[in-house]
Amino acid sequence: MSYCKVTTLLCAGLLAVLSPLAKADEWNQKTIFTFNAPVEVPGRVLPPGTYVFRLMDTLADRDVVQVFNKDETHLYGTFLAISDYRLKPAGKAIITFEERAAGAPEAVRAWFYPGFNYGHEFVYPKVKAVELAKANQRPVASMPNELAANTTKPATSTNEPSVNAMKQAPLKAQKPTQEEVAVAEVFTPPPAAQATVQKPQAPRQLPRTASILPLIGLSGLLSLALAGLLRIAQTRMG
Repeated sequence: MSYCKVTTLLCAGLLAVLSPLAKADEWNQKTIFTFNAPVEVPGRVLPPGTYVFRLMDTLADRDVVQVFNKDETHLYGTFLAISDYRLKPAGKAIITFEERAAGAPEAVRAWFYPGFNYGHEFVYPKVKAVELAKANQRPVASMPNELAANTTKPATSTNEPSVNAMKQAPLKAQKPTQEEVAVAEVFTPPPAAQATVQKPQAPRQLPRTASILPLIGLSGLLSLALAGLLRIAQTRMG
């Protein structure tokens, strides 16, 4: 085996070990937003500040969004969302807002991760969804009002939000005419998009709770192997 081939194979092996780490943010779509005014999310209003939006670590459902403070030490809420679609992926993170009544904070409509056609449109409690649909003259996804409390986690509580209850809730769409219809009637992506655009899939990687020490150790072994093979190659060439 030649010197060049040895180097190429070992470098490829090292990249294969480290590449899952690079995909971590793509999997949970972690995005940092700074708001200079209050904004509304389902069930609560966030004061001005910096927040981390990311998808919940679950293989079963890609439409559960969590919002943390800047340091990710406090969870503000866990929110149900439906897929939103853009014909052309944006090169940067985008967050869109609903129109609101005068003096009221802007309500977050959807969040898109850079390079993805599919984003996450927030599902609001029915009362708020009816209000937003009328103000924006467009349908708004809704869930039963009694589930609004499940989206937030009070600072004094040690209990996680009832995500399962939200997932199992019958979702509806509130129209500007105050008509309530099945969510699939008004939020179905264009047929062409369904055929050509795939939603992000979970990468084959270690769980986020796993330590990266094994990867570091393996990369060290590969480096030692590379050094040994280089010495052998230099000896034979000499």
